[in-house]
Amino acid sequence: MARLPRLSVAGYAHLVLLRGHNGESVFHDDVDRQALVGALETALKRDQVALHAYALQQDRVWLLCTPHEQGQLSRAVQSLGRRFSAVFNRRHDRSGSLWDGRYRSTIVEPGATLLGAMVFVDQAVTDPALFDSADPASMPWSSARQHLGFDGAVPLSDIAEYWALGNTPFDRASAYRVRLNESMPPDARELLVTAVLKARPLGSAQFLDSLQRQTARRLTPGRRGRPRKV
Repeated sequence: MARLPRLSVAGYAHLVLLRGHNGESVFHDDVDRQALVGALETALKRDQVALHAYALQQDRVWLLCTPHEQGQLSRAVQSLGRRFSAVFNRRHDRSGSLWDGRYRSTIVEPGATLLGAMVFVDQAVTDPALFDSADPASMPWSSARQHLGFDGAVPLSDIAEYWALGNTPFDRASAYRVRLNESMPPDARELLVTAVLKARPLGSAQFLDSLQRQTARRLTPGRRGRPRKV
């Protein structure tokens, strides 16, 4: 069966996942992570994709970003994968594929769903219990530290939902810290992961209806079995 075309609509935030081949680690140390961050900044800047959040786990990379024009996201993420693979393979004297096939992604509805996706990404690396700490060193290799008011490795484009958390940077960081300290329910996390893996948009029925009018691809699962006879 032919693969479905990847769903992407300019102007909406996308939750993106890149996984290591066969679940293998894509980072051996912080030098590798810094190389990924450098490749990420270069790729997103070149293709003009706005980055809202990121997290580097041992065997995968999470991104939350918005392409402003059609095709930008695909070009940026593929460029990131190629750039980092070349550096990683050269540094560790290896060859072959680093990533587990195509990157996965899904579109996220603005509002509470988008803010929840950003919290999910920022919690991916660090135990939420550590977000009470004022030490930014306890939040490495994710955008959590920037959303809490510290400097970060990659420039971010804050979503409107983050700005709505407060009138000042301190107010926004404090309000966001509360959200990071709350453990996301397992079913909510599973919903996000499944949506990315199956490329199903995250959002309300109204959002899906609106999105469906912008793409020819079916956005909801079809009815199982043979079509009903008329």
